[in-house]
Order: sequence, then structure tokens, then C-alpha cells
Amino acid sequence: MKADSLNVFGEALLICGTAPITGAYRNGCCDTGPFDAGTHTVCAMVTDEFLQFSKSKGNDLTRAYPQYNFPGLVEGDYWCLCVSRWLEAYRAGVAPQIKLAATHQKTLEYVSLAVLTTFAIDDN
Repeated sequence: MKADSLNVFGEALLICGTAPITGAYRNGCCDTGPFDAGTHTVCAMVTDEFLQFSKSKGNDLTRAYPQYNFPGLVEGDYWCLCVSRWLEAYRAGVAPQIKLAATHQKTLEYVSLAVLTTFAIDDN
């Protein structure tokens, strides 16, 4: 992770997931920067309901892409989601829970900490 990456609490950004390896930069963290076109800043524990929702929007995260060493996601996996997709899911009532200590502070430009906290996973 980048040394200057901070979470929504202004603390060092924690690892989101390594099985499978997540993040726009595939470093396990929800880092963001100029090469992260999708703003993959929300560390979420995906659910079947969310995965089906994402698939219905044209992004099938359950599909394996061996050429990118991506096995496809299953319920319970941690994944750095695009903040715009998480917001879509939130508005549709299917937003997954979030690991706040691993969610990048840039997320706060789109969603309030008060809203994010209502989706917090206990193991933050």
C-alpha cells in the first residue's frame, strides 16, 4: 500500500483482502490514484445479493478471469468496490457491509461516515 494512504478515520489504510488479491493496484488495499479510473475505495464483504446486483448492472464479479489471476468472487470475499457501484447498491437496498479501517478516505467525498458506519463489519 502507498505510505500516504489513509482510511475513513484518517489512520493508515489496512489491507482489505488477499484471497483473492484485491485493489485497483492489486496490492490487497483499496488504494486509489490517477490510474484508478473506477475509484475502487470501498472495502466490502460481498454477498450473493450484491454479486447478483452487480451482474445485473453489467459487471459479473463471479466470473473467473484466469488470464488476470482472478478466480471470481463468492459470498464472504473481501473486495475493493467502486464507490459508485456501492452507492448504487445502497440506493437499491443491497449494499454489502464494509470494513471501515480498510476503506480509503476518498470514499468520504461520495458517502458520509455516518452512512458508512451503519454498514460497518465488526472486525474493523
